[in-house]
Amino acid sequence: MTTETATDVFEEHRPVLFGVAYRMLGRVVDAEDIVQEAWLRWSAEDRTDVREPRAFLVRTATRLAIDRLRQAQSWREAYVGPWLPEPLVTDFGTVVPDTAEQAVLAESVSLAVLVVLESLSPLERAVFVLREAFGYPYGDIAAVLERSEAAVRQLAGRARRHVEERKPRFDVDPAERRDLTERFLAAAAGDDLDGLLSLLAPDVRLVGDSGGKAKAPLRVIESADKVGRFLLGAAQRGVENVEFRFVEINGGPALFVLSGGKPDSVFQLDVADGRIQCIYIVRNPDKLLALAER
Repeated sequence: MTTETATDVFEEHRPVLFGVAYRMLGRVVDAEDIVQEAWLRWSAEDRTDVREPRAFLVRTATRLAIDRLRQAQSWREAYVGPWLPEPLVTDFGTVVPDTAEQAVLAESVSLAVLVVLESLSPLERAVFVLREAFGYPYGDIAAVLERSEAAVRQLAGRARRHVEERKPRFDVDPAERRDLTERFLAAAAGDDLDGLLSLLAPDVRLVGDSGGKAKAPLRVIESADKVGRFLLGAAQRGVENVEFRFVEINGGPALFVLSGGKPDSVFQLDVADGRIQCIYIVRNPDKLLALAER
């Protein structure tokens, strides 16, 4: 395999490698690091014995991600306030023609699911990502992790039960989420408390991620009244030279807020039964760098 061919093969599988790494780590920069390290190993490998490049590359990226995740657990425990995944701009429509497959990928990369995945062990998370998001057979996952197929099936069952028990129930209809996001913005910007309350579920939750580097609640806010009043208070304080954009983030519509042309925050809503069930706000500037060019 020539160097040029090796590069072409790697580029063909780059989206899958990034997808696995991002779902494992929840950070764009870390996922990009994993992909780069996988490339370095691939380019240095004696590829004459590599019969299945995709399997080799996915195995390499997965193992690197597991190691990175184990290293990250200590500093995440010291993180200031709630931790949310780094927002990822997604557009499955151009690369995934099948609507059902788009729905699976969108859910597997959603903020709600990625937050739940944080509570899995690194091995459980790897099995869940490879099996649920990418449909890998148990035997292939066993080869990636160097575990028996029986052990992998146990890990998969445990991870799936854990996610299903803790994953919030929400609707994946993007049109409804977009409509509620627009109405949410209009009510908050218009100082309309009644209008805002009409959109919120009684037990709605607001989760803000600042990492201690921007203003955001350091604890989860619960109940429609508390969330509504917090949002109106924040809107009244305002943002200088504010600009709002609607973008697709983590498989669903989101509100991207800019201040003076620079990223300020990302709002995304989980919706069920026509009401907003959870509001995620990412304000940590380190997690908005990838959106600076949007």
